[in-house]
Amino acid sequence: MGELDGKAALITGGTTGLGLAIAGRFLREGARVVITGRDETLGAAAQQDLRRDGEATFVRADAGDPAQARASVAEAVAILGGLDVLVNNAGVGVLAGALETPLEGFDHVMDVNVRGAFVYAKEAFPYLENGPGCMIHIASDAGVLGEVEAAIYSVSKAALIMLSNVLAIEGARRGGVRSNAICPGDTVPGMRHMAAPGQQERPDPVEEWALPPIGRLGTAEDVAEAAVFLASARAGFVNGVALLVDGGMRAGMRTSQMPDGSLA
Repeated sequence: MGELDGKAALITGGTTGLGLAIAGRFLREGARVVITGRDETLGAAAQQDLRRDGEATFVRADAGDPAQARASVAEAVAILGGLDVLVNNAGVGVLAGALETPLEGFDHVMDVNVRGAFVYAKEAFPYLENGPGCMIHIASDAGVLGEVEAAIYSVSKAALIMLSNVLAIEGARRGGVRSNAICPGDTVPGMRHMAAPGQQERPDPVEEWALPPIGRLGTAEDVAEAAVFLASARAGFVNGVALLVDGGMRAGMRTSQMPDGSLA
């Protein structure tokens, strides 16, 4: 038996990266999943891949569009017959300082990362309340300590952590719905929709990334393991947590190492 046997889960941004890894891990623990994403080609490929492990369905939706977000929750509930777990994973970023970020870039990041998560939480809550179920919000270590190179992304992830906190309080008071955030550090594969203004995707020179104290970069599977724990009965008293999954990167100042062993 898996830890999530019989659970119905909706995972936004589930066609690649962390979302896809979480969906696969949930399936192997006995859950049924619906994943969302904007790209139908990626969605179809992800659905085919995931169905090797269990019952998985792709629903096209842009988390930055409230109407599409609402519709995707309703469709997921119709497919799954209910909802036990919401994973707010869809996210975008802009590689620029705050003063160099165009207003349209600010709006796009906040629309997807914060407003989108808010809409999904509101729409999913009546179904989660029946369980009670739980919410897991994929934030970032950049929401704990700001990264000026992706300033507005950091702002959005800090806001997502606070959204998770207030939802933890309200949800607990209204039926015992838990809300927690996961804050990954540098993971491979990296985030797809993170680029400089005017670009679609960034180059991903992982060989240049600093290593956390544990001596390796994170993987999508590391984050998926944390998500399984937070969705499981083992985490029944875990509520309002921002869980760093970063190999110790944020444990102190100057804790990371460059590939040559020097401190970053």
